[in-house]
Amino acid sequence: MKIFRRKHAADLQAEAQNDNRLKRALGPVNLTALGIGAIIGAGIFVLTGQAAAKYAGPAIVISFVLAGLACAFAGLCYAEFAAMIPMSGSAYTYGYATLGEFVAWIIGWDLILEYLFAAATVAVGWSGYVVSFLKEFGLVIPAQFTSAPYDHHAPADAGWNMWRLFTEGWVSTGATLNVPAMLIVGFITFLLVLGIKESAAFNNIIVAIKMAVILTFIAVGIAFINRHNWHPFVPPAISPGVFGWGGVLRGAGVIFFAYIGFDAVSTAAQEAKNPQRDMPVGMLASLGICTVLYIAVALVLTGVVNYQTLNVPAPIAVAVDAFGAKLAWLRTLVKIGAIAGLSSVILVLLLGQPRIFYCMAKDGLLPKMFSAVHPKFQTPWVAQIFTGAVAMLVAGLFPIGLLGELVSIGTLLAFLIVCAGVLVLRKIHPEIHRPFRTPAVWLVAPLGILFCGGLMAGLPRDTWARLIVWMAAGLVIYFAYSHRHSKLH
Repeated sequence: MKIFRRKHAADLQAEAQNDNRLKRALGPVNLTALGIGAIIGAGIFVLTGQAAAKYAGPAIVISFVLAGLACAFAGLCYAEFAAMIPMSGSAYTYGYATLGEFVAWIIGWDLILEYLFAAATVAVGWSGYVVSFLKEFGLVIPAQFTSAPYDHHAPADAGWNMWRLFTEGWVSTGATLNVPAMLIVGFITFLLVLGIKESAAFNNIIVAIKMAVILTFIAVGIAFINRHNWHPFVPPAISPGVFGWGGVLRGAGVIFFAYIGFDAVSTAAQEAKNPQRDMPVGMLASLGICTVLYIAVALVLTGVVNYQTLNVPAPIAVAVDAFGAKLAWLRTLVKIGAIAGLSSVILVLLLGQPRIFYCMAKDGLLPKMFSAVHPKFQTPWVAQIFTGAVAMLVAGLFPIGLLGELVSIGTLLAFLIVCAGVLVLRKIHPEIHRPFRTPAVWLVAPLGILFCGGLMAGLPRDTWARLIVWMAAGLVIYFAYSHRHSKLH
């Protein structure tokens, strides 16, 4: 069928070598920093404590190991593709080479949920930390300008009634717009238009700041650990998925959001100096470093205070309070680290989405204007401004809970398809040169599919309903425009 026509991997490799419109300025350190910038954010500053308090207790450490394994399986598959096909389109391009145009479109449309909506989600979290930080200095931003005008809670009895899921449960908050969230998206969009080298330098600085804060917290916190807080390490189950080993598994699904974004490194493949060598290094090194940091923070956090006290917006601040008055300065430092951490996450996510638009537009699946590259800055500036404008609007209008669920399911679907794509390409094109090969691929890739599919199955029904509606809208666009304008067509 024509909708499953594929781009040959050899053609994509040639295209990557000949397309020099984007500036190749990133080395392995920059790429690793981009990965760390995308991963270390809301997960370490918020989700660690909340998941421990609600699901896993001190065994949240095991949850991080399980979630890290799921990402490692997907990461090894991503690394093979990124080294073999160093294009900016990430999973979209990999899908085009293996499973065909229709699946590639689905991935590209799905990745909008991951990058664009995730950037808006993190911007909302950034806004909360900034408002709290400014209050310490007597600067108060009116509440009506710091949150979304509406909140949404899907009716529990709606089942699969799409009309009720989307029209009921909306509650006015009395706010007008989340202005700080919109401002940070606007600033970072402007920075990304100026150039990839400048953006990477900015990211390196804020990654260094948040790494210093996290390492300081770990180093200071070790002295305050009370081992009694780790007993029982796996609290007895209260109900299915709440403590016990079921809680450990559910905790892994919840904190999976903490790991998303390492794949954003792959969207910078056409701006890497030596992508065949540096892409696997950047992706796997950032994933490994962040997994170790998550485990260390979880151990210190649950060792310093009882896990039951951590179901708060800023759990690390609770642990810092337990250090005593002499170390109160660390509370301010943690907020600075959180603000820096969330800033770099927004930057990397807003960097990824326009490059996917760029590749889709070059293939004819989106209007040509999205493939425009600025003659001076060598960035996809039209796609960047469009992405930033939409993300600003979403961050200003929608609540963080609604956005976060959409991001998780979109990311898991992309990971699942990449794991399947590696197997398909190994079967149909075993002769292609692979600078990096996924080890034990016939075990690793199926495990990646199994882990991602299992985590998707555990997400709420209304999240699945929103994904179905989002995908239906994407299908309309594909058959109305993209299918007929495709260059392969």
